[in-house]
Amino acid sequence: MAKKPLLEFTDRGIYCAQGKFYIDPWKPVDDAVITHAHADHAYWGHKHYLAHHLSREVLLYRLGEINLQTVEYGEIVHKNGVTVSLFPAGHVIGSAQIRVEYKSEVWVVSGDYKVEDDGISTPFEPVKCHHFISECTFGMPVYQWKPQVQTFNEINSWWRHNLDNGLATVIVGYSLGKAQRILQNLDLFNGMVYTHGVIENTNEALRRNGVLLNPSERITPESSKEEVRKGIIIAPPSSVGTPWMRKFQPYSFGYCSGWMAIRGAKRRRAADRGFVLSDHADWDGLISAIDATGCECVYLTHGYTATFSRYLNEIGFNAREVHTLYGEEEDPSNLPEGEAPSAGEPEKEVLSFGEDLGEVGGADS
Repeated sequence: MAKKPLLEFTDRGIYCAQGKFYIDPWKPVDDAVITHAHADHAYWGHKHYLAHHLSREVLLYRLGEINLQTVEYGEIVHKNGVTVSLFPAGHVIGSAQIRVEYKSEVWVVSGDYKVEDDGISTPFEPVKCHHFISECTFGMPVYQWKPQVQTFNEINSWWRHNLDNGLATVIVGYSLGKAQRILQNLDLFNGMVYTHGVIENTNEALRRNGVLLNPSERITPESSKEEVRKGIIIAPPSSVGTPWMRKFQPYSFGYCSGWMAIRGAKRRRAADRGFVLSDHADWDGLISAIDATGCECVYLTHGYTATFSRYLNEIGFNAREVHTLYGEEEDPSNLPEGEAPSAGEPEKEVLSFGEDLGEVGGADS
């Protein structure tokens, strides 16, 4: 009889039968271990949650009062004889890879990850294992990121150009991860940073968790449009094309996403500028991360699973596609028809200037 795997792919999520817990389940379960606070990995309704300490306040903001246990990286938790520990994924603040060990068999669930140190998330740390469960959001050779310092030099130069030409500057990025990365790398000599309510709610949650972020000011109905236009506005994708954004006209609108590497993506998002900036690993990053684990098998959960698994098998890995409900926080609508991997739901729409939304729906990046 074949040995039962330590982790199984079920209709509720990734399940450890020996430990009686799930990892990033998408249906209500008794015991959930969460890789990070994005909505396609952290669902409401579980009886008990385990996550990294830096995800605590964002999870409480998004999910409400939940039974939440948090740990530090490397801290060991025992679940019915199974050893569970968290290691940095580098995806967003508080993101973690989940290491699961039982009787010397080691599995690692990566969640989402990137290998570049963004200066705000704890950098990705390869974890040796027998089985590695990986995303491949950008698992195509066309996706090759340049160092983020180059991208932020472009963003800061664009902001200065807009100021010199009497244009407001609106830069779009998801409320958890991208927004904080942008905030920490803007040249504040240019002016103040103003934020949409969804983004500022997330910033405030992270600050309550002890994360040091650069100053940002929430846009409210009382905010002076003239003063806001002198700074830079960080907005979520759901604000694009809404009355909330149109209040700042004339403006130049920039979109931050890994999909901006595809020709035509900027045009499809009606953006004046497209900046290639992703919180996921690029093609080379995925391969290097998988190779560093020394794994015997790699399981690909979401993204370009067919293309990437075929390539990995060609170069000597034992790679398999698996079906999950994890989606891309980055908006795949920029891809040519037929090329988009599975996607999560968008955030709620923004209806009016200064509106302060609470919970957001769908996935962020």
